[in-house]
Amino acid sequence: MALNVLLISTYEMGRQPFGLASPAAWLRQAGAQVRCLDLSVEAFSEEAVRSAQLVAFYVPMHMATRMALGALERLRRINSSAHLCFFGLYASQNAHYLRSLGVDTVLGGEFEACLVSLAKRLSDPTDGHARERTQPEPFVSLDRLKFLVPDRSGLPDLSKYAHLVMGNGQRRTVGYVEASRGCKHLCRHCPIVPVYGGRFRIVQPDVVLEDIRRQVAAGAQHITFGDPDFFNAIGHAIPLVTALRAEHPELTYDVTIKVEHLLQHRQHLETLGKTGAVFVTSAVESFDNSILATFEKNHTREDFETVLRLCRKLDLLLVPTFVAFTPWTTLDGYLSFLSEIVRLELVDQVAPIQYAIRLLIPPGSRLLELTGVWSLVEELEEAKLSYRWRNPDPRVDRLQRDLERLVQESGARCLSRRETFQRIWQRAYQEAADIPQAPPLANLSANSRFVPYLTEPWFC
Repeated sequence: MALNVLLISTYEMGRQPFGLASPAAWLRQAGAQVRCLDLSVEAFSEEAVRSAQLVAFYVPMHMATRMALGALERLRRINSSAHLCFFGLYASQNAHYLRSLGVDTVLGGEFEACLVSLAKRLSDPTDGHARERTQPEPFVSLDRLKFLVPDRSGLPDLSKYAHLVMGNGQRRTVGYVEASRGCKHLCRHCPIVPVYGGRFRIVQPDVVLEDIRRQVAAGAQHITFGDPDFFNAIGHAIPLVTALRAEHPELTYDVTIKVEHLLQHRQHLETLGKTGAVFVTSAVESFDNSILATFEKNHTREDFETVLRLCRKLDLLLVPTFVAFTPWTTLDGYLSFLSEIVRLELVDQVAPIQYAIRLLIPPGSRLLELTGVWSLVEELEEAKLSYRWRNPDPRVDRLQRDLERLVQESGARCLSRRETFQRIWQRAYQEAADIPQAPPLANLSANSRFVPYLTEPWFC
């Protein structure tokens, strides 16, 4: 098979795209000629598009998919005969819309073997599916694969991507791996659930460690584990970071872990710190227990406070993320959310964009199973890949839009997290009480306490 394949990534949160490196290894092993193009750091290449027989966009998240859709028309003008494929988390749940736009193949879940199957079909002139542009591969495959070490040759250098900023101005080059895929939980708002349905897949430890080894050789000083929940398989995770520390004692890393698992496996938190974890990201989502119950997060505000105390006792930085605006958010509730951020001394630990995140309800979301949701949700906006919803209080939606602009402006002006938070506090009180001056923020100076952070702050 000598098929010319172009794999394209539009956005992967400032990371060198694992979603290109992994299938590239599979396709090259099968004999395909593979070129990778990361539009987040590279210019659009007409030459690469013109020579491709298969063009496959990796769409792991909402923003990446919207950006990929924006490139379709230009791609077709250059090469109208190329077979178009979208693969990744947001491909299968938007399959109907993508097919209506002329995308030939849509692959979700464990996509590597399906991409190889597709490439082999396109190489076979007698294959009827290839001629008729029909798809025998499943939209979602949850096969248990024996993974290959990702092939990162041809991708931009790690220095082109997000860095970890440490104290005293030190910047660390960041690599990225996945030790597992999918998630065993069924949180109603999560886009992983419609695809994986509570299942997850382990990547062999030797594959993960070799991928890290190669990235370290390419300059990585810090590794982000991109698992939706690193503690989905505690018996896999802890030996992995222990082996990582033994082989690379100077390497640091970060992981994402549910509040529920941080509580359940609290005895392993110390191991994380000792093996080089700089911070742990946790999708807290809300301090409102009723919203947490609606999301089926399986934790409460009180659980989060317990985890926060445990991490602080161990000097392990916990970085919470939130879905600040939902159909159930009230203005009083939002002000309470900000007050909790202050009370729990989290201002320096929360990326400002988290104060403006608006809930996305994609096709297949388990939120749509709730009877009361349909009184708040309007039609599916296929081009926006989500259902439209409005808060019962229009002031809440107006505040969200204003805060999103405010956060972007604050970032452009390089304001500190505390300065940005003070602007958010002021604006929220103006909307809620129509007062010119918000209550003072006790014990919150404009001078932020430094915490390590990645230079890419967007999470959707």
